[in-house]
Amino acid sequence: MLDPLDHDHDRRKPGLMSSLRASFLTGIVVIAPIGLTAYFLWSVVGWIDSVVLPLVPSVWRPEQYIGINLRGVGVIFFLVFTVIIGWVAKGLIGRSLISWAEGLVEQMPVVRSIYTGLKQIAETVFAQQESSFEKACLVEYPRRGIWAIGFISTNAKGGVNRMAGGSEALISVFVPTTPNPTSGFLLFFPQSEVTELDMSIEDAAKLVISAGLVYPEDKSRPEEVPLVRLPEKTARESWR
Repeated sequence: MLDPLDHDHDRRKPGLMSSLRASFLTGIVVIAPIGLTAYFLWSVVGWIDSVVLPLVPSVWRPEQYIGINLRGVGVIFFLVFTVIIGWVAKGLIGRSLISWAEGLVEQMPVVRSIYTGLKQIAETVFAQQESSFEKACLVEYPRRGIWAIGFISTNAKGGVNRMAGGSEALISVFVPTTPNPTSGFLLFFPQSEVTELDMSIEDAAKLVISAGLVYPEDKSRPEEVPLVRLPEKTARESWR
């Protein structure tokens, strides 16, 4: 004869395992972003230390005195050195030295192309004035009927707009890739083919990075109207 307690035990066991599994997955969701962010920062700091510290004289390194290699010392040296270089470059002597060095680089064909490209990228990324994407949008890419999220950059100017725009102005749109939004394609669309989204740049970036798993709240969705219940007497009269 079967003991009913055994059946109760069998029913409780899957519930316990399901609870443990759900708790484990919740812990992963909480720990993973923090752990990956900490690991990324730790790796970046270590990489900067490995590049900067060999260039620093040994007498300036703290491990020579405390016997411990402190991670992050190279980052401090890099920040101090960058601030000093920027301060010198703002002065008359610094500008003269930079102009003289750029004049030498201009005489080197291959080095000139590399330096000019890197300088333009650095000036665009680290410019002091704010220059960022204006709005998130939808464009039909790579063919009609398939939509992709893009970021509106600026209106096309110069030869691009003159040669390809025709009678309608072109808009430059950056279409990012998933899950790395820093790579993508710079495309030029007629203004009529660009659909602006009621979505911030940050929310659109989250949508791209998460491969469509994280959707922002739809602000344009109409609020639900609460259902009004009629009094019982009125409801009866309506059926007559």
